[in-house]
Amino acid sequence: MASLPQALETKPHAVCVPFPAQGHVNPMMRLAKLLHHRGFHITFVNNHFNHNRLLKSRGPHFLDGLPDFRFESIPDGLPPADQKADATQDIPSLCGSVEENCLGPFRTLLARLNDSGVPRVSCVVSDAAMPFTLKAAEEFGIPVAIFWTVSTCGFMGYTQYGKLVDKGLVPLKGTKYIYIYI
Repeated sequence: MASLPQALETKPHAVCVPFPAQGHVNPMMRLAKLLHHRGFHITFVNNHFNHNRLLKSRGPHFLDGLPDFRFESIPDGLPPADQKADATQDIPSLCGSVEENCLGPFRTLLARLNDSGVPRVSCVVSDAAMPFTLKAAEEFGIPVAIFWTVSTCGFMGYTQYGKLVDKGLVPLKGTKYIYIYI
């Protein structure tokens, strides 16, 4: 790798990885913009499915970004956007697919970013629902900040979950999984 200019050597580089659903992508994008405004080099990582949907809906140059705000994508195991438009609505399948398919490509992306002539990755900002990022970042010695995108109403619901368990109200009898929609 060629030597970087002094400004790039000291500029922090955050890799932002949202869970691939709109309620997670939008808050992560707002955080990425705030970090960029504060002087960070940003790499925003979508899954291929959402990346391709953005390109299709907004045009081929929509994600070109600025030199210090880049978009990347990694495979997620979901079918292409033109084959199944509602794939992100099947949350259990999406969660399983992300967990099973994203670690290797994310490792490769981190290695490529560190060898690409942009500032080395100084931190990963990961959605709490993307645990594979912790393992990959640890392998590279990169600190991780977990970003939890739950709404205030959702957070209040989560704070009461223990009480529901204590009262025997959840899990519901005969169910394997618990989904709480607030």
